[in-house]
Amino acid sequence: MAGSRAISLYRRSSDRKGDLPRGSAGPHPTAARTGPRPPVRTPTDHALHNLMGLSRALFDAPDEGEILRLAMEHIGAAGPYHAEAGYLTRDGDLVPSPRNGQTHALAVGRRVRELAGQDGQVAVPGSPWGRAMGLRGLEGLHGYLVVTSPSRPTEAERSLLTLLVGHTAAALSVAFAHRRRREDALELGRLREERTALQRKLISVVAELGYERAVHALLAGVAGSSGGGEEAVTRALHRLTGLPALVEDRFGRLRSWTGPGRPDPYPEPDPVRRDEMLHAVAREAGPVRMEDRLVALIRLRGEILGVLALVDVRDEADGHTVFALGHAAKSLSLELSHLRDLAEVERRLHRELVDDLLAGTAGAGAYARSEAVGHDLHRSHYVVVVRWSNRTADDSFAQAVGRAASAVGMRSLVTRRSGHVVLVADDRPPARALYEALARETGTRSGSIGVSAPCDAVDAIPHHYREAQRAVDVRRHSRERYGATFFDELGLYRILGPGSDYRELETFVHEWLGRLIDYDSRHHAAMVETLSRYFDCGGNYDETADSLAIHRSTLRYRLQRIRDIGGHDLADVETRLNLQVATRVWKIVLGGRG
Repeated sequence: MAGSRAISLYRRSSDRKGDLPRGSAGPHPTAARTGPRPPVRTPTDHALHNLMGLSRALFDAPDEGEILRLAMEHIGAAGPYHAEAGYLTRDGDLVPSPRNGQTHALAVGRRVRELAGQDGQVAVPGSPWGRAMGLRGLEGLHGYLVVTSPSRPTEAERSLLTLLVGHTAAALSVAFAHRRRREDALELGRLREERTALQRKLISVVAELGYERAVHALLAGVAGSSGGGEEAVTRALHRLTGLPALVEDRFGRLRSWTGPGRPDPYPEPDPVRRDEMLHAVAREAGPVRMEDRLVALIRLRGEILGVLALVDVRDEADGHTVFALGHAAKSLSLELSHLRDLAEVERRLHRELVDDLLAGTAGAGAYARSEAVGHDLHRSHYVVVVRWSNRTADDSFAQAVGRAASAVGMRSLVTRRSGHVVLVADDRPPARALYEALARETGTRSGSIGVSAPCDAVDAIPHHYREAQRAVDVRRHSRERYGATFFDELGLYRILGPGSDYRELETFVHEWLGRLIDYDSRHHAAMVETLSRYFDCGGNYDETADSLAIHRSTLRYRLQRIRDIGGHDLADVETRLNLQVATRVWKIVLGGRG
C-alpha cells in the first residue's frame, strides 16, 4: 500500500544515513574514526522518523478507510501499542473497521459509544492498559482508535501516541473534506443536469402552450368567421398539420375534404363496418388510428353527427397533430351545436309562420314576419304538399324535405301537418326534380307531391293549400301513384275539388253507378273498381286485366255483367264519358264509398 511503501522508503533512507536500530549504544569499539562523530539517535528519535513516514502515508491515502487501516496497522511506530479496534463516523453512527478483532468487538463497541465522543479507558481482557482515543477534526468526531499496551506507556510513548492520533485525525479531516468536495461536485453536477432537464422541459412546455394557443386562436377564428363550418375547419386543420383533412357524416358520406389525394369517386361506405368503426372510436377518449387515418368523433349531446379525420398514410402524426385533431373535433361539435340550435329556432319561426299562413290567420304582420326569417312574401307563391308512404311526417322528414328543396334551388318555408309536409315556395317549384331528390334522400320512390296554382295574395294561401292537397290526392289515386302533380294540370279534376257540392256529386255517382255499388256491397264484388280500371287503361283489355291481376276472359265476363247490372251501353260515347267521370268522382271525391 502507499503508506507501507512510504514507511519502508523512510526506513531504508534512515539506515543508509547510519541510523541505529532501536537499543544500540553507539558505534562498534573497533570502528575507525575518520571524521566527526555522527549524533546518537535515541529510540524516541527513531519513532519520530517512523511517524513522519506514516504521516506522509496517511495524507496520501485515497480514503478514510485506508487512513484508518494504516493507522491501525502501524500503531507500533508510536510505541509498544496494539490497535484493538477502529471506528469511523458515518451518518451520526460509529462504523467498525473490518480489521477489528471479533473476540471483544461487542464489549469494546459498547464502551466506545458510551464515551459519546470523549477519550476514555477501555478494559480489554489480557491487556493491562487500554484506551479509546477520539479522532477529531474541526468538523467534529471522525472516529475512534482503541489502543492497548502490555504495560503502562511512558510519558514519551503517550506523547507519540497522541501525535499519531492527531495526524490520523488530520488526515481524516482532509479525506472527509475531499469526499465532501467530490460529493458537492457530484451534487452540483446533478443539480446542473436537473436544471438543464427542467429548462428543456420548460422550453417544451412553452412550445406546447404556444402551439396550443395557435390552435385555439386559429379554430376560434374559424368558428367566429361568417364562412365557418366544416370546410373552414378542414382547411384550418390541413394548415396546422400538413395532412389531408376530411369530414364524413354519420353514415360515411363525404361532406368536406381539404388537401391532396381526394378519392374520385368517393367510396361507398359499408354500413356494418361503419358502425363497428364508430363504436370502436367512441370507446376511446380522443382520436383513434384506423388504418391510414386518425379519426375523431363529432358529437352533439351524446349523438354522433359524423367524424373528422386526418389521412396519415406514413404514420407521421405526433402529439401536436393528435391535439389539433381533437381540438378541431370539439370546435366543430360546438359550432354544429350552435348552428343546430339556430336552425331549430329558424325552423320553429318558419313553421309558426307557415301554419298561420295556411290557416289564414297570419294577418297584416305576415310580411314583417317573413322578412324576419329571410323570406319575401311579396312574390308569387306556390303551395307544395309532400306525402311519402314509408315516412311519418315528423321533424326528421320535414328536415329531409327542406334539404331536398334547397338542393334543387327552391326558396321556401316548411312546416308539417298530419300525414304530410307543406312548403310555401316563392317560385314555380321543379316538382319532378324535388321528387327525384327526395327519392334519393329517403331511399324509396313511394312518394307523391302536389303543387298548387300560383298564389298572388297572402290571404289566398289557404285556398291554394287545398289545391295542392287535391293535386296530391289525384296523384295517389291514379294509376301512377308516385310522382309529382300540378293542380293546373288536373283538367277535369279541378272542378272535382273540395269546393264542389258533395250532395250533387253523390247523386251523380248513384245515378250512374248505384246499381253496381249495391251489387258490390251485397256480393263483395269489385264491379265499380273493374270499370274504373277499364277507363283508366283507355279500354285496353290486356292492360286492364294485368292491372287487376285477372285473366282476360274474366275481364270480359265482368264487363258483360257491368252492362247487364247497370243497364248501360259502354259503346255509347256519352254514356262512357258519364260513367268515367262517375268512377273518378267515386274514387277521388267520395274515396270509393257507396
